[in-house]
Amino acid sequence: MAKVAVVHSCAECGHQSPRWLGRCPGCGTFGSLHEETVGGPEAARSSAAAARPLLRLVDVEADDAERIATGVPELDRVLGGGLVPASLVLVGGEPGVGKSTLLLTALRAMSMRRRVLLITGEESTAQVKLRADRLGGGESIDVLAETELEAVCATLEREKPDVCVIDSVQTLYAQELGSAPGSVAQVREAAGRLLRVAKESGIAVFLVGHVTKDGAVAGPRVLEHLVDCVLQFEGDRYREHRILRAVKNRFGSTNELGVFEMTGAGLVGVPEPSELFGRSEGEIGAAVACTLEGTRPILLEIQALVSPTDLAMPRRVGTGVDPKRLAMIVAVLGRHARLALGQADVFVNVAGGVRIDEPGADLAVALAIASAARGVPVRIGLAAFGEIGLTGRLRVATQAERRLDECAKLGLDAVLAPHGTPARARPALLEAATIREALASALEAAPAVPEQPAFSA
Repeated sequence: MAKVAVVHSCAECGHQSPRWLGRCPGCGTFGSLHEETVGGPEAARSSAAAARPLLRLVDVEADDAERIATGVPELDRVLGGGLVPASLVLVGGEPGVGKSTLLLTALRAMSMRRRVLLITGEESTAQVKLRADRLGGGESIDVLAETELEAVCATLEREKPDVCVIDSVQTLYAQELGSAPGSVAQVREAAGRLLRVAKESGIAVFLVGHVTKDGAVAGPRVLEHLVDCVLQFEGDRYREHRILRAVKNRFGSTNELGVFEMTGAGLVGVPEPSELFGRSEGEIGAAVACTLEGTRPILLEIQALVSPTDLAMPRRVGTGVDPKRLAMIVAVLGRHARLALGQADVFVNVAGGVRIDEPGADLAVALAIASAARGVPVRIGLAAFGEIGLTGRLRVATQAERRLDECAKLGLDAVLAPHGTPARARPALLEAATIREALASALEAAPAVPEQPAFSA
């Protein structure tokens, strides 16, 4: 039998040291080395395994596997069209955001056509039954309450279901490892064995993962490298809307976004999120942005508040937008649009809890800030998209046709876009080459004293 040794591995880069160190020599991270055991029965079995024959790439048959429809259209969209057989999908999110509810809903829909299995380590089978009853049933779902890794792998190899959900990967443990469940060594061992079982048996596996206080998936970074797809479930437990994003996807795009609404019957997909988030009533400090998430255009309301500050360094706070990009937009407005924002706090929020990462929303953010600073509303029925440069000029956003089609579908009167955007019959296209031209076209008539910002009147 192989000798069991104790090493300390880094959770970030995987560097191993024979003794504990405060700082990892490999990546320089502090406090990332964790104790784990190596060798033992599992290492002896793997070392005695026979080598497999080599194959030439030209001889490999790679037939397009038919994707498995999960029965949740928003989840299928984020996955790239459905669940790929023999794939390993990691779903992470804050506690209570709805990870277990979403996957149980998908299992209930897939159980009508395929054999599915739910392995729960956090709840008993009776608790799973109560949750399924609240969601409307699920009698065809096989359930197993187990946390021992060997028993879980043996069950998968024996039963061979089409789809399996393991809730959660941090509860699994291997007996030959001395560390506690949820530790770096246990999570890495569980992910490695489940990956091998999924590939050899053709089982599509969902892994539910815990997150740290920073929002990252708990456990070693190698966990995200091993799996085929990483889905991040975002949202506040006190809000009704949830956002599902693909952080990594080997079989599809990572730019897709799924929107869900928490109801009494569980999570329900929102096929038209623009109707929820993209409405503005002509209020001061509000503008509608037409953003693009993958292939889906979404209309979002951008809200801004500009107020005088007593601090030496005014605050630039953004919720749902990149703070660095927000600071850049404020600087461009002060330099090229003559907005006095040097002694004012600027707060920007995206309605609905959605996060914007693309530069095409710059123009709408600038309009909302200018509206709040000048005290005049943006024209009613106007949407905007475009990227702002440091020189104050506007750049054409990508896939402008899709954005204009979404605006026309929701009945908007006009769209403000950079000069050079292809025009459509409707809505009316207002073109602007610079940020000053955009503000002049989008903002309504100025008040009696237009030179002074609204907050200093």
